[in-house]
Amino acid sequence: MLFRMICRFLVAALLLSSVTVARAGIIGADQLSASAMSSRTAVMDVLARPEVVSQLQAQGIDPQDARDRVSAMSDSEVQALRGELDALPAGASSNSGWWWAAAVVVAIVVWYLWFR
Repeated sequence: MLFRMICRFLVAALLLSSVTVARAGIIGADQLSASAMSSRTAVMDVLARPEVVSQLQAQGIDPQDARDRVSAMSDSEVQALRGELDALPAGASSNSGWWWAAAVVVAIVVWYLWFR
């Protein structure tokens, strides 16, 4: 009984998980430099926003010093920083994880009650 329930849970988890296809290809140096420049521009745009400037000043950081440090970063560091900025939630908090957990629990309960 427990084995069947675990199998059903694993099947449901596999069906609910997102599957993506990886693509490989060769990119040219011009595409790489354009990507690095767009990342640097995006980070600089974030540092120019008034709410970011006020938060930097509230923490005792000069916004010009922050822009100078971003200018001194390597392309890979700027791309990593942009990735971290893009991963931040846009609102005050992100509760999407709890919704997914609740949906999985509800799906498991429905599945169990349906097939017992």
